[in-house]
Formats: sequence, structure tokens, C-alpha cells
Amino acid sequence: MGQFFKIFTLYCISTVGLLWAPTAFSKEQTLLVIGDSLSAGYGMSLEQAWPALLQDKLDASGSSDQWRVINASVSGETTQGGVRRLPALLNQFQPQWVLLELGANDGLRGYPIANITANLGQIIVQSQAAGAKVAVLGIQLPPNYGARYTAPFFAQYAALAKQYKIALVPFILENVAVDSELMQGDGLHPTKAAQPVIVDNVWQHLSEYWLP
Repeated sequence: MGQFFKIFTLYCISTVGLLWAPTAFSKEQTLLVIGDSLSAGYGMSLEQAWPALLQDKLDASGSSDQWRVINASVSGETTQGGVRRLPALLNQFQPQWVLLELGANDGLRGYPIANITANLGQIIVQSQAAGAKVAVLGIQLPPNYGARYTAPFFAQYAALAKQYKIALVPFILENVAVDSELMQGDGLHPTKAAQPVIVDNVWQHLSEYWLP
């Protein structure tokens, strides 16, 4: 009888170990979105903005990792503002990934592109130094700003991705900016209906990094 209980106890311990094994191998990964009104849900709630939909998509992906999306985007944010806020965000959330969606407000104000690029580069370098992988989300300006400014502005995102060997979403508003039904009346901000399209743009280029 004593031998029976010994064997039964070992069996129970082994079974419990098997049940808990998958959890032991799963990791919580934090994905930090640093952006402006394009990511902050301008004209809608944060729960309706694309970073929240990205959280839903990651939850449903079947990934062995547990993902937590932190949306640290602020309407009106500039690249310089992102530089100022970054150290505290990295310290607080210690992200594995940083999605960098900044530059639109700099461009709309006509800031020198060299300065915008330098700020974005600083954010990338500091994020990498903190152990995070970075993806840069490209932005295009309205054509009325003139090709001499808008072309190099847009090109800087691909150039940064190449220089720092980081992931790139070429244009976050692909299939959105040209559709008046998906843009708010100001012609600058996407609607609630556009948010799933934005998530698809991000997912198309970045999901391979997040899924096994």
C-alpha cells in the first residue's frame, strides 16, 4: 500500500508539471506605441484606435507569448516631444518593441527635415539601447505642401529603417488617406472605420516578427 501511494504521488506531481509547463515557456511581451493623433484616436476613444485593435489581434493570434500593447500616443505630439518623453516611457514599461509613429506634426509645421530625422534617429537609438526592437511607421504629408518638401519627408522613414536595420511600415495610412469615407472632415485624421485598415497595414509588415 505504501508503494502504491508513492507511485500515485509521483504521478500527480508529474501531471501538474505537465499542466504548468506551457505557461512556464510563455513570455509577456510589451509593445509600446509612441505616436501622435494618428495613433491616439483623435475624434474617438482610445479603445477604438488602432493600437487597441492591434491588442485584440495579438490576443487572437494564438501566439505563445502574451502581448501587452501600451499606447503612449499624444495628439499634437512632435518628434522633439517624443524625444523628451521617451526615457520615462522606456523606464516604466521596459518594452520589447517600440512602434514609432511620429513626424506628421513636424511636417505640417514645416520643420526642417534634417531635424525631424535626427529626432527620430535619437528615439530609435535610445530604444535599441534599452533592449527594444523598433519599427518605424511611415507618414505622407498632403500634396499641397509641395513635392520639394513632401518627397524627402516621406523618404526619411525608409532611410531610417535601412540605416538602423529596423522594421518598416511604409505608409501607415495606406488605402486610407485616399478614401474620403475613411478620413475625417479635416482631411488629416482617419475615422473610426479606418482603424481596422490601419491595423491591417501594420500587421501586414510586422506580424512576422511577433508570431512564431
